[in-house]
Parts: sequence; C-alpha cells; structure tokens
Amino acid sequence: MPLTVPTLDDRNFDDLVRELLARIPGHTPEWTHPAPGDPGRTILELFAWLVDTLLYRVNRIPERQRLAFLKLLHIPVRPATPARGLLVLEPAHPKKPEVVSVPVGTAVTGPVPFETTGEIMVCPLEGEAYVKRAPTPDEAARLQRVLEGLQSIYGLSGSRDAPAAMAYITTPVFEERKAQASGVNIADAVDGCLWMALLSPSGADPEAVRRSLSRGNAGPRVLNMGWSPALQVPGILEILGPRGAVAHEWEITSSRAMPTGDPEYLTLEVVDDGTHGLLEEGVVRLLLPDIDDVGAPENDLEKDLFAGVGNRPPRLDDDDKASRLIAWIRLRPTQPVQDLSVTWAGINAVCIDQRRTLRNLIVGVSDGTADQEFDLPGASVDPKSLTLQVEEARQGFVSWRRTPDLATAGRDDRVYELDSEAGSVRFGDGVRGRIPSAGMRIRVEVMRFGGGRSGNLPAGSLTAVSHPKCKAFQPLATSGGEDPESPEEAEKRIPAVLRHANRAVTEEDYRQLAAETPAVRLGRVEVLARFKPQQRRFDVPGVVSVLVLPWKEDRQPPCPRPDRLCLERVHAYLDARRPLGTELYVIGCEYKPVAVGVAVRIREGHRRDLVLQNVRRALREVLWPLTPGGFDGAGWPLGGAVVDRDLEVAVARVTGVRQVTDLRLFSLDADGWRPLHPTSQGAPVVLALEPWQLPELLQVVCLEGDRAPESMERSPLDHLDPGTPVLPIPVVPEVC
Repeated sequence: MPLTVPTLDDRNFDDLVRELLARIPGHTPEWTHPAPGDPGRTILELFAWLVDTLLYRVNRIPERQRLAFLKLLHIPVRPATPARGLLVLEPAHPKKPEVVSVPVGTAVTGPVPFETTGEIMVCPLEGEAYVKRAPTPDEAARLQRVLEGLQSIYGLSGSRDAPAAMAYITTPVFEERKAQASGVNIADAVDGCLWMALLSPSGADPEAVRRSLSRGNAGPRVLNMGWSPALQVPGILEILGPRGAVAHEWEITSSRAMPTGDPEYLTLEVVDDGTHGLLEEGVVRLLLPDIDDVGAPENDLEKDLFAGVGNRPPRLDDDDKASRLIAWIRLRPTQPVQDLSVTWAGINAVCIDQRRTLRNLIVGVSDGTADQEFDLPGASVDPKSLTLQVEEARQGFVSWRRTPDLATAGRDDRVYELDSEAGSVRFGDGVRGRIPSAGMRIRVEVMRFGGGRSGNLPAGSLTAVSHPKCKAFQPLATSGGEDPESPEEAEKRIPAVLRHANRAVTEEDYRQLAAETPAVRLGRVEVLARFKPQQRRFDVPGVVSVLVLPWKEDRQPPCPRPDRLCLERVHAYLDARRPLGTELYVIGCEYKPVAVGVAVRIREGHRRDLVLQNVRRALREVLWPLTPGGFDGAGWPLGGAVVDRDLEVAVARVTGVRQVTDLRLFSLDADGWRPLHPTSQGAPVVLALEPWQLPELLQVVCLEGDRAPESMERSPLDHLDPGTPVLPIPVVPEVC
C-alpha cells in the first residue's frame, strides 16, 4: 500500500455551504427558502469562506513538519550559485595615459550586479594577439617563388650548415578582442608561441605611455593577462584524469639586443596564476620590468633586413600599429605540447562574479533570549565572506565564528549558525552556544551575496564599472550561475539523502549525487555498472561509468554534449564520495547519426505546411535524448534501437496526418548517407545501437505523397515526378 500524506480536512467551500444548508431544517425549520442572495444565506457563505481559509492553514501542518524535518536533518536548501567570467578594463581617457589601480570588489554595471574578485592595475596599453601561422598548401604554392627569393637573400640553402627557410604569415587572433569559440591551437604555429603586441592607445603619445609605465615612486607595475582555454568535448574512450599543467614561460622583449642581433627576452615573474598552469579560465598577473629595460625590435625592413626573422617577434605590416608598438610579450611552452588551444587571451583582464558586497550594517539588537534568529540584508550568502560581529560590554564589536551545527557548540562558544540560502543567522541557547547579551547590537562587517541563472550573460553585456577612470569590455560569456533550490525540491531530496548519506554505493546513489553536482546543470544521468569505456566491455568488476548529458533548452541538432569542464566537475564531486575500491569514469554518450525520410497523406481541412512542420517536430522530439524525448518522456532510451515502425506511430499521432505512406531510415558512414533495409521480407527496419549510444537526428525530409525520398544526397527537386520537366526561374517582385 503506498504511503500518502493525509489531508487533515478535505472539505472545501462548496462542501461547507452544502453542510450548513442541510442543517437548516433541524435547527431553524421556519427558514424555508435559503436562496442565493438571501441575507442569511450570505452569512452562511461568509462563515464557510472563513472556515475554508482556516482549513487551508491546518492542512499546511504536514508541510511545516517536513520543513522542520529538513532542519532537523541539517539538509539546507541550496543557495544560488553565482555566474563567473572575465572582464577587460581600459582607461576611460586613453589620451592622458596613467596606470589606474582598481580595488577588489569594484561594482560592474549590467543587467545583474557583478563585482571584480581580483586585483588589477589598468595599464594604458592595447593588447593584440598574433601567431606565426604556416601557409596553407595553396598559399605555399603561390608563395613558392617569393620563398626561393628570400632563401637567396638570407643565404638559406637548406644544407647541413645552413637551415632551410620556413615561411610564416603574421596572423592576428581574437580580432576586435572577440573570442574564437572553436579555439586557436598555439601548438600549430610555426614556433609554437603566442605573441601579444603591447601598443599605445590610438591617439596617445607613445613616449607618454612609456613614462606612465615607469616604476618611479609608484613601485613595480603588474600586467593582468586573461586566459580562457578551449575545452573540447572528450571522446568516450578518453580517460579523464587530472590534467597536467603546461610548462611555459612568459617573456617580454628587451631594449637590448644579443650579439647576434636577435632580441633579448626578459622572463616575466608570475605574481599569481589563476589559470593553474593554463588549464582553467582565469588571470595571470605578470610583474613588468622597468620600462627602460623594455623595448621592441626594429620592424621596418628598410632599417633591418632581418625584421621578423628567426627568433624575432612577428613583423607587423601595418605602419600605424608598428609606430605604436611598445613591446612584445611571448608565451612560450618550455616542453613540446600537441594541443594548447585557447578561446581568448588579452591584457588588462580581471575575474568577476555575480555577487554584491555589503559592509558595516546593523542587522538587529539582541533581547537576551535563547535561539535568536536575525535576517541578513540579502539571500544566497557566501559563507566564506561573511564576518559577523556582536557588541559586547567594554569590548566593542567582537567577531563570532560560524559553526555548521550549534548542537556541537559549548556553553561559552561565540558561534552562530548560518542559513546561506535564506540569508539568516541563529545564535545559541546558553547551553549550546553563547547568547548575545540583551541590548547588544549584531553587525555584519562584510558580506557577499547573490547568484542565479540571470547572471549567465552573453559576451558584450557588461560595459561599465563604477570606477570613474575606467571603462569595461566583456570578451566572453559569463557562466555557472544557478538559481537557489526551492523548498519543494529540498523536500524531494530527503529520501535520497537518507539513502545515500552523501556516499555513492548503489546505482541510484551515483545518479542522485551526479545530478547534485554544484555549478553544473545536467539534463540526464545514466549509470553503466561494470562498464569500462576504454575497452567498451561490460562485466568488469569494480568499475562504474556515469554517463552525463548537459541540459539544452531547444531540441535542434546538435544533441547536447558535455565539455571537459562539465565532466571534470562531476567526476571530482563523485570521486570524493565513491568507495575506495571503485574505479570511476564519467563519460558522455556516443551519438550515432540518423536521418529520416517520411511521406504522409494529410486530412482535409488541415494546412499542409503546418502538418509537415509538426511531423518534423514530432520526430525530433521522440528521438531527443533529454526529457521530454522518447516515448515515456524521459529521453530516448540509452542503447535503444531505432525502429521504423516506432517512428511511424509517432508520426501517425500528429494532428492532421491521415496516413503514413512511407518511412525510410538512413545512417551515416564514410561514404555518406546510407539507406537501411530490413533483414528479411516483412521485418522492420532497425538501426541498432550499443548500450552506450544514442541516436542523433541530423536530417528530416517530410513530403506529402506516397513515396519518401530514397536518398539524403539528392537534389531538393528530385521528389517531383521524373516525367515533369523542371526549370527553376527567379521571380522578380514588382517595384512600386
């Protein structure tokens, strides 16, 4: 028998009115006609409304008990997660160059509040990234004679004593400071380096810029270098282990030259590396040498024939940029790397997050009673940033310590308990934690709060900061913001928390815990017990593979695929909770491309285009891997074969379809789209899938008639009658 929460009183307004009217003959028989509108009937209805309101409150007692149970189990409602990203700060008046120090916590103006979380010295410089790109085969063919002439000029014969010439093209990356979603692999460059040209702002005097960068009495200058690696979607066979930091050096061109004529490079000291070795999005803070020790090699070929040759920086062919060049910064890997892809890199970058900071606010006055609770001036509070102080006689404000559970506190411990999501603090009862003295004030010295999905903004949404001497530019989208958990969602977690107790043992434990991974929004989690993805083999003892797919709003191709950051976060969260002897893998699924061609007959009275559009939508929905895809609304089953007759059922359910006359399945291989055929006469057409695979519907062709398209490679006009000559002719509209 199922356990259901009982309703303490299930009567509603109408039930109460009927019950009152039924009592009239027994109590007031002289009242023979209690019709609607009668004054007595109105009084009865008013009484019924008041009772209905009371019953509503009474029936909320079970809900209150569940919430009390949450607190008793110390299962807090999850607070909002703030979105994070990078922001570029620039001088507001570039023609008056000066170095501006922007403090931590500077407000960023935008659709939702953001703040800077790191230090930055905004230098009056523009940064442009370049790579020495090898020419394509077509370019190499066109430049063959030029390259032969350069070999003769530089005396490069390619013999054992003289090196061969290697042509390169100075190629700007991240033009107009915009990120490249596909990423740029620095390892593919001729020299394997990323070059950052430091230019004086347009219209500014380069010498004035150099003077502003001089240490003088202001001390050393620190340049913030923003970095966002390109994280590719890992394959199912790739082992997700800790990524090794990329061994590299940051170097800047010196004002001196080597005896050979090559420029001297000064190694820059890294003050702080927020990228953890170029592995994560963040900021690298570089200590600049004195400006007198920094310079740029000659860029003019008329003055230096070897400009841009060998170990020298790329040659700039733009005379304006060459005249504004202050120095070059070079990112040089010190060990060979196969892949060093970056989505964006630039100077004067700072980390931001979707929070606000409040300081020195009085939140209440103690009345000396036990278990006092005070509301903070904000929800989704960051516990690490909160500093709470309580006024004490002859001592002023004294900082108290946060504890996860007041039940573990001693009588005289100055502690409080924080409800991060609600934004409230609770003090002890004199036995478990000290009670603030009566009349003493409670003060928040520092508090940061905020977060939510509203902070996931596209690039270019944030354009200003509160500092008067700076303006802002957002090169990358902010990400990671999640809304706070609702009490209803927290209640649903009670059985799961009691079952797994924050430990992954059963398949359901892995599924529940993976879905709870912070800063990751998953659309589907599947657990493949005893499956080892590298060998594609089941029944391997001690192995658990967790397959995850991120959430995706629309149902258009491509299907959702987890990137490396998503998989690493889920793996790290589960790895801390798995049994010691379990071998854990977190993987994405392997998609098998499929195309569908279908022909239908349409009922009279229905619009042809609308019906065909709904047929395409129905096929995409039924083959979609996330909810509400599949036939049961939970997404297409993992490893479930695609059968033409199942798809015919989905098409036949579309409003306006009278008959499904033909349906064909196609799979994609090295030779293109290949039609699938039944294994025997009368058998269904089946696209078989492995247990770790899902279908990905890439093409849908829907026609009205008796015959579905026989190929996905044919012309759009091939579905017409072959005997009908067709000559497409453009129609020129009338011009008024």
